[in-house]
Amino acid sequence: MTASGARAAAPAAAADAQGAGAADFDDALAALTGGFPAEPREAARHYRRLARLLHPDTAPAGRAEQAAAAFARLTAAWQARHETVTGGRHRYVLGPVLAEGGLATVRGARYDSDGDRHAAVLKIPREPRDNDLMEHEADVLTRLRTVGEPRHRAYAPTLIESFRQRHPDGTEQVVNAFVPLTGFHTLAEVAAAHPGGLDPRDAAWMWRRLLTALGWAHRARLVHGAVFPEHVLIHPELHGLVLVDWCYATATGTDVPVLLHRHAGSYPPEALAHLPATPATDIHLASLCIAQLTGDLAPPQMRAFLRGCTLPEQERRPQDAWQLLAELDDLLERLYGPRTFRPFTMPAAPPA
Repeated sequence: MTASGARAAAPAAAADAQGAGAADFDDALAALTGGFPAEPREAARHYRRLARLLHPDTAPAGRAEQAAAAFARLTAAWQARHETVTGGRHRYVLGPVLAEGGLATVRGARYDSDGDRHAAVLKIPREPRDNDLMEHEADVLTRLRTVGEPRHRAYAPTLIESFRQRHPDGTEQVVNAFVPLTGFHTLAEVAAAHPGGLDPRDAAWMWRRLLTALGWAHRARLVHGAVFPEHVLIHPELHGLVLVDWCYATATGTDVPVLLHRHAGSYPPEALAHLPATPATDIHLASLCIAQLTGDLAPPQMRAFLRGCTLPEQERRPQDAWQLLAELDDLLERLYGPRTFRPFTMPAAPPA
């Protein structure tokens, strides 16, 4: 090969090497969204590989800025993986942020107990002033488990423990640890997946489960007070339902302690006026969820049924969720015949 030929080959070889590096870099970027393996040694190897590929000093030409941002995300995720919180019963290793609620951050976590590793979800208030709501939620869930009928416990999240976390600056956070809920979707997600309205036959089982959850709470002399789409979780395959975020609950006959500004237009008049809440308060909120979910697809008889549950006058609304459930079953049988299991699925999430 001549000298000029060698000079010509060099750029081609460099281009090939750069192409391979770019492909590895793109693969590492994609792997960022997948989290870390559960096994610690595998997780460490995964982190070291991504750190090597995403470091700005080794980035493909012209992509240093993108690499710097990705490397920062990787570092933050790795550090978050090793954050720990110590409760009264367990020491939790914090994982990724799962959701940002109105007053708390919800994070995945894990803990070891009796030689086994367990998953958990930690609800951590962003401001110490909301500690009382975390404590209140723990008290309400404890009451549901001790006073409510045991057969309906699956309608509320399972509290592992509630504890105080003290920071070096002297502030404290009340943290509630829960058993994770897997395979669930909020009614807000269901509505987003069905912008034209959900088939009332699919909404029917969600409505029935929701009334059962409320009937259970009401027999324990509790009003949930915040039955909004993001607080109602359904499991499509199992037709399960869990009502979450009990920090706004109140004893029957007392006013709802905190109103959510983003839902100001959904509360019944008694809540807005800070008058005593009753089961009719929850029935109003739950019925509004179903009305918004089905939209114009609900037949006239169902829309009339829902209007009766959302009347402005509290005393004119249904007062008993169990009785309302029986009346709903009669309506559904008239509309659709004997009850049968109707499979329900959520659309697959689009690729990231």
